[in-house]
Amino acid sequence: MTEQALDTVLRVGLAAAAAPAMEKDAETGRLVPSTELEQHTAPPRWTLKRLVEWIETQFGRAISRETVRQTLKRLGFSWKKAKALLNRATTDARGTFVAQLQALMARTLKPESPLVVYLDEAHLHQEADLGYGWAPVGERLWVGSHTPGLSAKVSFYGLYFYNHGQVAIWDFSCGNAEYTLAVLQRLREHEPTREIVLIWDGAPYHRAGAVAALAEKLAITLLPLPSYSPDFMPVEALWRWLREDVTYHHCHASAAELITRVRNFAQTINLDPFTIADRLWTRTSLDPEEEKLRISC
Repeated sequence: MTEQALDTVLRVGLAAAAAPAMEKDAETGRLVPSTELEQHTAPPRWTLKRLVEWIETQFGRAISRETVRQTLKRLGFSWKKAKALLNRATTDARGTFVAQLQALMARTLKPESPLVVYLDEAHLHQEADLGYGWAPVGERLWVGSHTPGLSAKVSFYGLYFYNHGQVAIWDFSCGNAEYTLAVLQRLREHEPTREIVLIWDGAPYHRAGAVAALAEKLAITLLPLPSYSPDFMPVEALWRWLREDVTYHHCHASAAELITRVRNFAQTINLDPFTIADRLWTRTSLDPEEEKLRISC
């Protein structure tokens, strides 16, 4: 009985956490607090400590955290980091994009296939990113920092050449329309004659008139992602990979050092296109259960 109750309380909490906190007002079309969520408070984050306390309160049984952990494993649960689900994404728009993407991917399997390029930007600070690492028991894992200012950062345009399992990471002082024009020009110089389809998000400078005009002039087809849909952008995984290998536990002395290490990172991973293809997995379908959690239009 305790196991069944434990399974239920966790699943109810997970469902509540994933449910939209907002909904569209039928009359105004504006987002307003969900009426369903007004009926309960935010779900608790069920740690082992809290579950032990809950079981003792509900059933009068004092058990150890290890017993709870083993029970959760037996029930099919695992401890994992949460991932944000952007409820405002529109399922219809995502479905339209998926249809376009599947047709495009089918073309990559034919002779004279188009080059599919995913592009995304990241703004990396010289300050160290902090993550987990091995250190002696009882001692802190220190990472030195000279506290670089907020402006001590570099903007990078990351490109994933889907057909080749290769990446390019180009550095600029910031991300804007001017540098995006330079990226388009450089991309066309990289592939002078081949058909190019460029997939990116709806950043304001991606939608600039000058950018659209140059893309048309260079015969680069632009395929924008649907709104609130970073899950269709494999370059997001490239940035996570880069942070693990470059910015974790190292405070860069200068922008030049950061740029050099990012370039070396790109050169190194390009030696193994199969690992790139595996880590930069490309989503080409929708999960119906996930789409149920979007805010209804």
